[in-house]
Amino acid sequence: MDATFSYNFPAIRGIQAGKEYFVAMCPLRIIPKIFLFDEDEIPPEHRSQRILNKARIPEMTNYIVDNINDYVFSSITASVDGELNFTPFNQAANSKDLGQLRIALDARFLINDGQHRRAAIEEALKLSPELGSETISVVFFHDDGLKKSQQIFSDLNRHAVNTTSSIGILYDHRDKLSIITKDIIAKIPLLTRYTDKERVSLSKNSPKILALNHIYNTNLKLLGKNKGENISIKDEEFVYDFWSLLCNSIIEWNSVLNKEINTRELRANYIVGHAVFVEALGVVGKYLREYHSDDWTNYIKKLSKIDWHRTNNSLWLGRAFNHNGRIQKTSQTIQLTAIQIKKLIGLPLTDTEKQNEDKFNKGVE
Repeated sequence: MDATFSYNFPAIRGIQAGKEYFVAMCPLRIIPKIFLFDEDEIPPEHRSQRILNKARIPEMTNYIVDNINDYVFSSITASVDGELNFTPFNQAANSKDLGQLRIALDARFLINDGQHRRAAIEEALKLSPELGSETISVVFFHDDGLKKSQQIFSDLNRHAVNTTSSIGILYDHRDKLSIITKDIIAKIPLLTRYTDKERVSLSKNSPKILALNHIYNTNLKLLGKNKGENISIKDEEFVYDFWSLLCNSIIEWNSVLNKEINTRELRANYIVGHAVFVEALGVVGKYLREYHSDDWTNYIKKLSKIDWHRTNNSLWLGRAFNHNGRIQKTSQTIQLTAIQIKKLIGLPLTDTEKQNEDKFNKGVE
């Protein structure tokens, strides 16, 4: 193969299933040029990935551009249909798999894993052209006719397991609310001891009261924010004050802290041991901050007088739990639980809440 008419990459050769594959470092500027993505050109039977979800691209692009000195992308995996040659730098046993990978200019490349990364890189280069000299690792599989690309995609994703949202929050050191949420948990003894930082839902035998994502989602509702939005110092102070007072006001939580009941009994007997409760309080807390900024603490203290028993059908049936007694957390049940809490602590309902409550009452009748 004439090197003048080929792509040339320093590469490492590997063996899987008795077949060669290659890992090369590719400058970001050439990624959009060699890895074309045209859904109309490639028929479904030869596509190796699902259709590009364009809604994901702006977020990924912003991630690169906003963290230009601290972003991380995993490898792109691609099939190559065309002439491909690997020439070792030398034949020594310890370096015969290091060499030059040459791929014909007329070869077809099809991404098996990383199409959204490729699209985000293309957009990021438009905003920050200086990124072009940086590199991303690309794993090349030789695949005549692109016949194996779908199986490669399937195999790559066969054993993939997404991390839980709690772990995502735990490991996120960029998102301001993630940092604040973890700081609150560390500062409040009850949350420190009884927050599960890995799971998103707790089993009946879990030794914890809440999961990290429950607290984070509650904070989003408290502040009326979306993930990634700016958090002010006043926002941060309010969230911390809210959780400090809440942890002192829920008698059942303190009964667990004082070893008077255990977490299993809490979940089995009270709605305060479930996410629907705290996220509903996020809705109530947001209202209090907007309309009772001077005396909101008085309303939170009233929570200690409420009957949170799961046997209290008149208060919580159809809201926090269904007719089978099963706790249910949906956007609707969160809103209905928040409405009931507002009524119990003497807060008026908004027009939207009145409409939701009327629909609920008609359904009960």
